[in-house]
Amino acid sequence: VKQQKAFLGATISLGQKKEVIPFIQPGSAMEYTLSTAIKRIAVANKPVLGFLVGHGEPSLRELSQLNDQLNILYQTQEISLSDTSDIPRTVKTLVILRPTDTLSATHLAKVNAFLSRGGGLVIGINCVGGDLQKSQGFPVHTGLEGWLQQKGIEVDDSFVIDSRCGSVNVQQQQGLFTIQSQATFPFLPLITTFSDHPISKGLENVLLEFASPIRYTGDTSKRFTPLAFTSGQSNLLKAPLYFDIRKQWTEADFPMKQLVVAAAFEGKLSDGANSKLIVIADGDFVVNGPQQQARKLQPDNINLLSNSIDWLSDETGLIGLRTKGVTSRPIDTLGDSTKTILKYTNFLLPIILVVGYGIVRMQQNRIRRFKRMSENYEEA
Repeated sequence: VKQQKAFLGATISLGQKKEVIPFIQPGSAMEYTLSTAIKRIAVANKPVLGFLVGHGEPSLRELSQLNDQLNILYQTQEISLSDTSDIPRTVKTLVILRPTDTLSATHLAKVNAFLSRGGGLVIGINCVGGDLQKSQGFPVHTGLEGWLQQKGIEVDDSFVIDSRCGSVNVQQQQGLFTIQSQATFPFLPLITTFSDHPISKGLENVLLEFASPIRYTGDTSKRFTPLAFTSGQSNLLKAPLYFDIRKQWTEADFPMKQLVVAAAFEGKLSDGANSKLIVIADGDFVVNGPQQQARKLQPDNINLLSNSIDWLSDETGLIGLRTKGVTSRPIDTLGDSTKTILKYTNFLLPIILVVGYGIVRMQQNRIRRFKRMSENYEEA
């Protein structure tokens, strides 16, 4: 008998170029891994993808996880606008994420000009924000929400809350000791409902931070496609407000359902050619933060924005493959005892049901025999 550990990997070669996949994770999207490795060595001229900066937006260094995935197919570049500079013609798709400062009318006019020539635009906007240290939630105004409203797209300065949500650390003082525990926080909605669209198809869950609802009030000249929704138990709370982290939430706190938090728009969004626009009502969902404070994001947070960029750039070949892997494994969060109970329940329950059904049938047949043996029995 021989025991051996095997580490499955692959090597892709093209001429003098070589790409190594050191390990293929079981259950991962293997087709996507292989296809992206081939593209990485085969694509010579990558399209330029622009990220707007200069208004408090995160730099590419704060988007390390996203940037690593995008660099397979694109050449990412930071775009800084001034009164004399425009968005370069080489940029086919532009990303605006989480501006915190006001965008001037001049800069917004340059974005309009970019749409007029048929460019694709992704906007991750914060219309509300929160400070957990001060337990305060507040509205955020940058001028971008007004620019969207002119196009019939409303992103309210209201907090989306959802019973299906993430959690935050809560400190509790017990005697001389400070104990940290996890508390569910409905202001961090966990989105698990998506439309059947190339951008959102195959996504499992996206965790948002202080999201707002999206509504379309424009005419039928533009096509509005919701992409992501809250659960069947959600609600809206107007900013500003106070965060009560220890609040005991009930079903009565979530009377609304299926609120739109991401949407696609197509049509004449500005004067000129038809264009496409993706709006996601949270600008922090793909931000890792500075290198020394970088955090690991959920894979589908990155996939949502990557798919949006692929769709806008007409690079849709890998969208379906990217989301084929399993990213959410809720059973991993269970304790060992719970896993053992579930395992034996799955194994024993079918056997118990079959044996129980056999006993019931045997009892029915016995009763029927006794009836037939009785003196007054008459065949029906």
